[in-house]
Order: sequence, then structure tokens, then C-alpha cells
Amino acid sequence: MKQSNKSTAFPSRLSMVAVACQLVCLSMSSAYAQSTETNNDPVDSKQVTITGKKVGMGLMVQENAPKARSTITAEELAKQRPTGNAYEALELMPAVNSYNYDATGLFGGGLTLRGFNSDQIGATINGVPVNDSGSFSVYPQEFVDQENTCTQFVTQGSTDVDSPQIGATGGNFGITTCDPSKEKRFRVMQTVGGLNLSKTFLRYDTGLWSDGKSRFFISASHTQADKWKGEGGAKRDHVDIGFRTDFDKFNSINGTLLYNRAINQNISTFNLADLNSKGYYYDYATTFTGHVTPTKGKADNDANPAYADAYYQLTKNPFENIIASVTAKFRIGENTDIKILPYYWYGYGTGGNQQRLQAENAFLNPVTGKNTAAVDLNGDGDTLDKVIVANSSVTRTNRPGITASVLHNIDNHQLLAGFWYERATHEQFGPMVPVDANGNAEDIWLKNGRILRPDGTPFQSRDQKTISTAYQFFAQDTISLMNDKLSVNVGLRAPTMKRDFTNYANEGSGVSYNISRSYSELLPQLGARYQIDNNNQIFASLARNMKAPPNYVYMTSNNVKLVNGQATMPVEVKDETSYNLDVGYRLQSDRLTGQFTVYTVDFRDRQATAYDPIANFTSVTSIGKVKTKGFEIELGNTPVNGWSFYGSLGYANSEIKDDLIISKTATLPTAGKQMTLTPEWKAGLSAQYETGAWYTRMKVKYTGSQWATMTNDELVPAYTLVGFDAGYQFANTSWLKKPTIRLSISNLTNEKYRNPSSFNVTNALPYGTASAKSVFYYLGAPRFTSVTFQADF
Repeated sequence: MKQSNKSTAFPSRLSMVAVACQLVCLSMSSAYAQSTETNNDPVDSKQVTITGKKVGMGLMVQENAPKARSTITAEELAKQRPTGNAYEALELMPAVNSYNYDATGLFGGGLTLRGFNSDQIGATINGVPVNDSGSFSVYPQEFVDQENTCTQFVTQGSTDVDSPQIGATGGNFGITTCDPSKEKRFRVMQTVGGLNLSKTFLRYDTGLWSDGKSRFFISASHTQADKWKGEGGAKRDHVDIGFRTDFDKFNSINGTLLYNRAINQNISTFNLADLNSKGYYYDYATTFTGHVTPTKGKADNDANPAYADAYYQLTKNPFENIIASVTAKFRIGENTDIKILPYYWYGYGTGGNQQRLQAENAFLNPVTGKNTAAVDLNGDGDTLDKVIVANSSVTRTNRPGITASVLHNIDNHQLLAGFWYERATHEQFGPMVPVDANGNAEDIWLKNGRILRPDGTPFQSRDQKTISTAYQFFAQDTISLMNDKLSVNVGLRAPTMKRDFTNYANEGSGVSYNISRSYSELLPQLGARYQIDNNNQIFASLARNMKAPPNYVYMTSNNVKLVNGQATMPVEVKDETSYNLDVGYRLQSDRLTGQFTVYTVDFRDRQATAYDPIANFTSVTSIGKVKTKGFEIELGNTPVNGWSFYGSLGYANSEIKDDLIISKTATLPTAGKQMTLTPEWKAGLSAQYETGAWYTRMKVKYTGSQWATMTNDELVPAYTLVGFDAGYQFANTSWLKKPTIRLSISNLTNEKYRNPSSFNVTNALPYGTASAKSVFYYLGAPRFTSVTFQADF
């Protein structure tokens, strides 16, 4: 019955987009007819233009890769709200199912790509891998100021052969920052909006130095906004630095340093029962329950509300990170070039709800490995009480790496070969600090004032270190045939990941142990592109991808079992692998650019929590296959008489092939069901009119219904979001260049919608002895308006 509901949702909920697409076609036909009559009109030499004349307003470029690939440019990013993050920028692409936790983009968001979750998709910035080195998670709000981003791209079916990825079964997306300007300038941008949104962005470009080769920029921004529901907000300080030296057209060095420091408060998630009882705008508690007045010799326990009712000031997530990289390109022979890219990634921060009720007599005794040591937390002279403290998971990562490659042209072959090496030290620990009478943690970063055990060492709810050593050799031959009409790519990646995991005795696991594992695969790629004529080409690509197991499989809460004090892994976890096949057609004329792709994905050894009957153990394991097939369409035009359009349509059918055994007595009926967070239909439309100094743009995104559970027993309704953007560029003054004002309105129709917070919920209803699981949702933020003023000095 639910399947029937899902199949009928598409035509009813997509009607707005369908009608709009028909109007687009009519408008484009009319515009082209008018263009034939007016293309000889003179151009006003005083006319100013705030956006370029690229295909689809920057939502498409003319691709030439022998695989499915989509790119957006700075032209599109300039129209979006400057506080937005990387996920939001990709939202109209047909393969991308993305959403934000709020309208500003400061609180993060979620993304799936052809049925793969964000931790199965590789992510890079200027060629630097930015997936979490332990879990492969992605945090899009941390990376870069959108004002400094020049392109974002997605390769839907596979990673590029030289991409530094060990955790990408579902393709990858990348961000490229803008080089320093060749002209000296000082740019100021100020954004204000609802919810006390304010972003101040400053950027200084030196222009070309006196040597005529070098240039440099530095930018800084401060952003803050309130949450759209409940109390609290986000504050973000960001600095980007970039330089470039071009010795000649073949030899150059450029580098960037991206620094981010943010303090966000959680936006609560709720299941359907909570939503029905508490309402759409319910959030964390706005008052602290307080500490009880302690009495010596009496067990005094602080009130401990449910997780959803924690005090909002104890739901902060501070994080600080640095991404530094240098790219050097040199020509060492007439047909030979080398590229070297060293990088360094550092991160420190916490996550989750910090409110914890701690028993005074439950500290680790390092001699016995039991939580029997005691500390007087409230100063009443006994250790009988339970006291609210601040505790959460802290992660500290140091991650240096390097990619190097050589490119050599010989006859009709372009040969690429190289290697990638990285050594990431990933420390995860859980200290705790006191909370005062007003509910404020002594240090939200959990660095200062840590509560100690009787032996003087800090309390740790977990204490682990993972050293992940990754390296990869890669090679590719691009063969040009038939006077460049046919291009064939043959490539091979050989990645290896070595995990060295150490658990230090802590309050969550009282035994120290070490586990080491190594994972490697051979990942071939084959692609071809045939240029039928100047305007038409076809392409095909077949690639094998992999994802190594995340580091949390080595924890006692997952795959590790202690036998006589020794750590064992009854169930080993295999690499996830996938085979991705793309076959497509591209139209690339002066007026229209389009791409139509048909794809199929064979996803094997999917990692999830399941029961192993041989080991008699429930853990993260390889649970079977998922087959996904579908198609994607993109179409955009170069502006005609001021009109520009971009449209996209995607279809995905993602089928789980095996049932899921979760215990000795329970098997979930997942075979034949659709994969979670994979809408069957997705569509996007952007329509813009631009003339002279101003533009106005309407965009519509339709996300079809999707399943929240693997048993397909809880359906997420389809939703349609409408946005509006407009801008006006004033004439230059004696001291202002390109003064521009932009308006952004998101969720124009005030649509209420929801997205599951997890990709891996198995079942919402009970099945025999298998109990029901709760699906928690992020809710869609209401209508939001912001205005941005920009000028160069």
C-alpha cells in the first residue's frame, strides 16, 4: 500500500515543475525567434553586467570528460546567499539529494548521491581530501567562504583516477577556490537578514606584483545567526589566504590556507510521535533544571531530562580547523609535466549533546579496569551523588599528505601516473568539565577545568587513537583516435588503507588494546567519448570504487569483543565496493547545452549493523548488495534577450537485494525494498531574466518521496521548495566599483517538510522479535530573507 502511495506522489507533487518546464520551452523558442531579429542591435557602451554569459547562469558548463560530471561556477554561487554551504550549492543537480538544517547554511546539512550517503562520497578542496579520516563524514559548513569559491563539481559515477580517496564508493564532489585577482582591489560584502543574520566579508587582492608574475589575497569574515527554532545560534569566523606565481604558462606555484572557527548549537531532531505531540517549532529546553542542594551523607541526584529536553546551552558544537595546500606545476620536458600537491589538515572540536548525569562513584580504577573509583563532584563531602556535567566526544586530527603526478604526451597518448600518501592521526576522547548553577559549562571546548580521577588523570568517556596510513598508485592512458573525434581513457587506481587503532582504558571501555588492519583494492576505470560533430557527443564510463571500513568498527561498542581481557573481532568487515556504469549523450551548441545520462550501480558488501549467525555476534558487517539504476537530464541555455534557463530531472530506483539478519530470532524483510534517502524522482528549474544592471531569478527544487527505513515502513513525503533572487548593480562612483545589492528569499511558499537524520535506520515497525526503531528528522526551515551589499574599492 505504501509503495502505491509513493508511485502516485510524483505526478501530483511535480506538476509545478512540469508546467514551469513547458513555459521554459515556449519562452526559449520565443526568445530565439526574437534573437534572430534583434542580434544586430547596437550595444550600449555604458551597460554594466553583474553576471557573465555562461550556460544556464553558471549552473552548467560544457563538459568533455568520458563520464558523467556536473559543474557549477562562481556566476551561480554569486547569486546564492553568501552564508550557504557546499551542499546547498549543489541542490539543483539531478543526482544530488541535499538539504540544510537551516536557511543560512551555518548549521550543516545532509547529502546523498545516487543512493550513496555523504560518508560514501569523496570530497576535496583544491585537491585535498576533507572527508573525516575516521568515519569519512563530511561537514560542509566548515570548508571555505562561498565568496572565494570558483567552481564546485560532482562526478556522479566514479572518482577521478588521481583523486586521493579511500572512502568513496559513490563518486565525489570537489571545490576549487578562486585565484588572487590580477587587479588590485579591496572587496567589502555585508549580508543581513532574518534571525539576526549578519555576515561581514572583507577581501584584499594585491594584484600582480612588480615582477608581473605573483599575486596574493587574504580574506576574513564573521558570521552569526540565531536558530530558526528554539534558543541559541551559530557564530563563525573564517580566514582564507591564497597566493599564485606564474613563471610562464607551463610553470606555476599556488597555495591556499583556509582557517575556520565556529560555535554552533544543535538544532533538535524528533520522531513523528514527538512532532505530533510537541509541534513543528519545539526545540531544546530554554531553562536549566539546576543542581540540587547537596547534603553530606545523602544521595542527591540532579534532575536529568530526556535527551530531547536537554538545556540548549549544553548543546554547543565548537570546532576549529585548518586546510593548507600548495600546488606546484612544472614542465620538465617538451611533452612532460609534473604536479606536486603537499597538504596539511588540522581539526579540533566536539560534537553532540554535552549534558551528562555523572555518578560520583563511577570513575575508572586503572588497576581493576572497573568504574569503581569515586570523586566528590559537588563538594558535599561524600561520593553518593549524581551531578550534571558537560561531556561529549572530542576529535583532534593531524593529517599531512602529498599527491604527485607526471603527465607525458607521446604520439596520440597522454600518459598520467603518480601516487598519493597520507598519514592521519585521529584522536577521539571524552573529557568532562563542571557545569555552574546557570547551566554553563566551564569550557565548551572541554580543554580547561577537566574533572580528574582520584589518580589525577582526566575522566574519559572514550579514549582512542587511530593512525590511518593511506597511499595510492594510479595510472591512466588517454588515447586520441580518429583525429580527436574519439577519446578513450584506460585507468587504474591501487589504494591501500592501514588502520592502527589503540583504545586506552577509559570509563567507556576499561581495557587497553590495539588492533591493526589493512585494506587494499585494484580499481580499474574505462571511459570513452566520441564527438559526433561540433555540437554532439556520446560517452560511456565503467569504474570500480571502494570504501574502507570506518575506524569505529574497532570499538567495543561495535565489532570488538573482549575475551579474557583480550580484544578480538569475531566478525571482520570487508571493503565496500561498487561498479558504476554511465552511458550518456551531450548537446553542446552555441545556444543550448544538455546532458542525458543512463546509469547503473552494482553496490557490494554494504556496511551496516547486523547479526552474524556463525560468530553469534551483532556488529557492523557486510550485509549484501544494492542495485541502483536510473537516468539524469540537465539542460541549460546561453542568455537570449536576457532570458536564461536551467532544468534538471533525475530518476533513481535503488533496490536492496538481501534480507537483514539482526539476531538469532529476527530477520528484517529488506530484500526487494528501496534504499533509504533515495528519492525516486528529483527535479530542478532555474529561470532568470537579466538586462543591463539588474537580474531576477526564480528557482524550484522538487524532491520526491523517499523511504526513511530499509524495510520501507516509514515514508518521507515529497516536497517542493521555491526560491527567489534579485540583484542590481549601481553605476561606479569615484571611490566605489561595482556597488551591488542582492536579495535572496528561500522557501518562498513556506513549505513544511522533513528529512531523516540517519541513513541507516532499519525498521520503524516491529517484525517478530525485532523491535521498532525511531526515525528522527530534521525539519525544513521556514521562509527566510536576506540582503547583501557588495562593493570594490
